[in-house]
Amino acid sequence: MIEFVKSRHEPVETLPLHRPILGDLEKTYLAECIDSNFVSSVGARVSEFEERLATFSGVKRAVATVNGTAALHTALLVAGVQRDTEVITQPLTFAATTNAIAYTGAVPAFVDVERETLGLNPDALKAFLDVHGERCGDYLVNRTTGRQISACVPVHIYGHPCRMDEIVGICADYKIPVIEDAAEALGSYRGGRHVGGHGLMSTLSFNGNKIITTGGGGAVLTNDDALADRLKHLTTTAKQPHPYEFYHQEVGYNYRLPNLNAALGCAQMEQLPHFLEEKRKIAGAYRAFFAASEIEFIDEPPRCRSNFWLNGILFPDRAQRDSFLEYSNSNGVMTRPFWTLMPDLPACADSPCMDIPVARDLYNRGVALPSSVPNR
Repeated sequence: MIEFVKSRHEPVETLPLHRPILGDLEKTYLAECIDSNFVSSVGARVSEFEERLATFSGVKRAVATVNGTAALHTALLVAGVQRDTEVITQPLTFAATTNAIAYTGAVPAFVDVERETLGLNPDALKAFLDVHGERCGDYLVNRTTGRQISACVPVHIYGHPCRMDEIVGICADYKIPVIEDAAEALGSYRGGRHVGGHGLMSTLSFNGNKIITTGGGGAVLTNDDALADRLKHLTTTAKQPHPYEFYHQEVGYNYRLPNLNAALGCAQMEQLPHFLEEKRKIAGAYRAFFAASEIEFIDEPPRCRSNFWLNGILFPDRAQRDSFLEYSNSNGVMTRPFWTLMPDLPACADSPCMDIPVARDLYNRGVALPSSVPNR
C-alpha cells in the first residue's frame, strides 16, 4: 500500500501538467504577420500551416480551424452526420468529442476501450455492431434505439494510437464512415504510418496545452480533395467566391483559423521534431522510475511510436490514486485523474452505452503526470 502525507508547507510555484514552449521564432513570425496587416482568417501563414500539417501527417489536405472541437464538428457534418442519428465513440475521452457530436444533433453511443491503447476496442466495436446493427436499405440502424448509425469516432488518447486498421475494416463492412479524433496525437505512428490518414477524415487540436500550439486552433486532415474543398467552404461561412458580392448558399460556420494563430503554428511545426524527441526522453525517465514499482507506467502500444503528449500511470486502486492526487497537487505538482467518463456526465446520461469495464478501471486508477518539454 502506497501512502502519501500532505505537506505542511504551501507550494511557492506549481509545476504544470503541460505548458507551451514559445520563443524567438514565434515572436518573429507574429511580428511579420502584424506588419503584413493580415491578422484574421486571410493570410499566407494559414495556407502554409495547412501545407506543413498535410506534409508532416502524410495526407493530401489539411483545413485549419479555430479549435479542435470546430474541426470535429465540421468533419462530422461533411461526413453526413445528421440530427437524431448515432455516432459510435468511446467513453474515455475529453468532453470535446461528445460536444462536437451534440452540435450536429446526433447522439453518442459508447463502446469500451482497451487497456493496450486506451482507445476504442475493435472487438467491443464488432460485438456492438453484431448485436445492435441492422441493415435498413442504405443505412445501418441500431435496432435497440431505432436510430441510424451515422459515423464512428475513435480517439487516440494521450497520443497512443488506436488499432485503426481493425476499426476501419469493421466499419467498412457496415458502411460506417470513420473520423479519427487525433487531437492529442500529432507525431504519433502505428506501423510506421502517421495517425489521421486511416479514416475518411481526422481532426487535430492546437490548444495551449497540446504538443504544438497556435494558442487556439485545430485542423481536419483528409486524403479526399472534394471533402477538403467542402470543409474549407463550410468553415468560411459558406460564402461563394466573388470579388465583392456576399452570397452564402447555406448555413456556414466562422471556423477559419486566423493568420496570427497560423503564424504561431508555422513556428511550432519547425520545432515539432525537437518536441517529439524530448517527449520520448521524458517518457523514458518515467518508465525507468516506475519500473520497479507497483504503479504501472502507460507505455506506447506494440508497433506504435506514440508522441507521449501526456504521460499516464495506473495505481493499484482508486484509494491510492486519490491519495496521490491530493498529495501531489497540495505540494505544487499538477496531476490529474483521467477524464470523468462521458456516460457519467449529464449531457450523455441518456446515450446508449455498452458494458465499459476497461474504461471504468482506467478512470478509477489512472493519473496524468506533468509532461512539458523543457525550454531550450
